[in-house]
Amino acid sequence: MNPLESLDMGQSLAVDRYKKELKSLQKDLMKAALRMYKKKAGVALVFEGKDAAGKGGAIRRLTSRMPPMLYRVIPVAAPEPFEKKRHYLWRFWRQLPPPGRIAIFDRSWYGRVLVERVEGFASEPEWSRAYEEINHMELNLHRSGIHIAKFWLHIDQEEQSSRFEARAMSPLKQWKFTEEDVRNREKWPLYQAAVGEMLNKTSKDYAPWHLIEANDKRFARIKVLRTVLALLKSL
Repeated sequence: MNPLESLDMGQSLAVDRYKKELKSLQKDLMKAALRMYKKKAGVALVFEGKDAAGKGGAIRRLTSRMPPMLYRVIPVAAPEPFEKKRHYLWRFWRQLPPPGRIAIFDRSWYGRVLVERVEGFASEPEWSRAYEEINHMELNLHRSGIHIAKFWLHIDQEEQSSRFEARAMSPLKQWKFTEEDVRNREKWPLYQAAVGEMLNKTSKDYAPWHLIEANDKRFARIKVLRTVLALLKSL
């Protein structure tokens, strides 16, 4: 079964409650991050999701009150030519957090089993063996003291269409809307199957996937912040 099918996409959060919880969570996150720093624990947060699902907005709310020295956001795009000559995980190993820091990946190594799979940038043998390679890498990170949490932000097709339309009409957001977004939307059945297989094969106790219902941005942001706070408090 595809885990995406079990999501309740109608969940939402009222503005007043959102503002109150956001302020409280950001304060607690700052304190928890400072404790993490003192304990020299490393954390890797992975953000994946449908186009326009709100990954950037969630990351901004997560980090807005944290001391900049404690975290780094790594935006992931297509690999450079020199990176393509190496194993696809090589460029991500180089970005992992030192003790006491948080690395936040905006897209990640899961591109191998998502966009590279669907778009044909990786052969079937390459993306098929990637599940085992990724699980092995994340287990090694866990054993070395790096704590991992992975987030899939999900919106339905109707909400995505509405957000694309808003981006296309806004001079400040037009840069976010590309032809690639349209192509990905047309191929959603293929992406949906790839996401389902990814979730089923790579969600482990040491590196769990957290599914975020993101039709309502406020609800999604609060759920992400709560989850990260719970992780930091457990360290």
